[in-house]
Amino acid sequence: MLFLHREDGQGLVEYALILVLVAIVVIAILTLLGPAIGNVFSQITAALNLD
Repeated sequence: MLFLHREDGQGLVEYALILVLVAIVVIAILTLLGPAIGNVFSQITAALNLD
């Protein structure tokens, strides 16, 4: 029983790492596709302004 390691915070650290990786991927995708998404919304708003 002297050699048991405490692994209480291990799950929390793993979830935090996964969350950080997901955030990095989302930021990279938005950086690459941001202008294209902005153009789509601009076209939609231009089409709705048919005064």
